[in-house]
Amino acid sequence: MIGFRPELIAFDLDGTLVDSAPDLAWAVDAMLESLGRAPVGLERARGWIGNGADMLIKRAMTGEMWPESEPEEFQEGMRLFLEFHEAHLCERGGLFPGVLAGLQGLKAAGYATAVITNKLARFTEPLLERLGIAGYLDFIGSGDQFERIKPDPLPLLKTAERFGARPERCLMVGDSGNDVRAARAAGYAILCVPYGYRGEVATPEQLGADGILDSIGELPALLKRLT
Repeated sequence: MIGFRPELIAFDLDGTLVDSAPDLAWAVDAMLESLGRAPVGLERARGWIGNGADMLIKRAMTGEMWPESEPEEFQEGMRLFLEFHEAHLCERGGLFPGVLAGLQGLKAAGYATAVITNKLARFTEPLLERLGIAGYLDFIGSGDQFERIKPDPLPLLKTAERFGARPERCLMVGDSGNDVRAARAAGYAILCVPYGYRGEVATPEQLGADGILDSIGELPALLKRLT
């Protein structure tokens, strides 16, 4: 685990705070069907989430985890996906259990908090507002606000700089290898939740985080005990 009071706590969004897979998979299937292709379903799409919308669509259109080239009709697929997702934002997904209570507890304890996500800002901010948690976050950092996205450490470093926080005194909470790699490269401590979207990684223990956090709701009490 960690043994210090974080100067900043940064959360991943999809798979950590929000179970967005039902909405994303719905938009993916709607896009595929509009292009005359077979839908892939929730479980398959779930494993493709976490590297931004571009990669999600490439994976859906090729069936490959790491497609080497842009598939035919990619630009049209992106347009269809983004339009559908924006029109049906947060109709099937929602917060994971404990998230609201956890963020409320951190706010009451005076912690600085942020979201650092690869998701586009046009979706991130309305989503957090609709779910009622935007007011508990001091900064929302979306994928198109930075020059590079996770697993590059730049979003984490820029966010720490924004708060005047030392990276080695910051905590990242996420669900995937992208979060762990970004945190390690930035010098953050990293805790992973056992749920979420890990792609090809079978268990959260395999991610190599500093610890496993069963629920965001447990974080305020955990930090109080450790610090």
